Amino acid sequence: MDTTYYDHGTPAERWERARMFFDAKDYAAAARVLGTLVEEVPEQTGPRLLLARSYYHSAQLRRAEAELRIIVERDPVEHYARLMLGRTLERQSRHEEAEPHLRMASALAGDFDEL
Repeated sequence: MDTTYYDHGTPAERWERARMFFDAKDYAAAARVLGTLVEEVPEQTGPRLLLARSYYHSAQLRRAEAELRIIVERDPVEHYARLMLGRTLERQSRHEEAEPHLRMASALAGDFDEL
């Protein structure tokens, strides 16, 4: 099996590499590293959430939505995933679909004034 720079190393090394790319705003490269990492550790929320954020920031909104829906399905009270899902749907002009997720995120964060 050929490995590239993106998928070389232990999961921990790839996680750090993905964080480096994300912090440098190279969201497409971060997503490339995280895609294989999420396949290896699908049960872990951290890599999947960073993958969704990478997709969101690189305007791969359908992919971001898919990853966020997986997180929210597994953990319905994951506040940040709810917020991101709402924002992702808004960016796709799907405001009615976004509203329940944004309201739930506000409630989970304790922002009851906005409800």
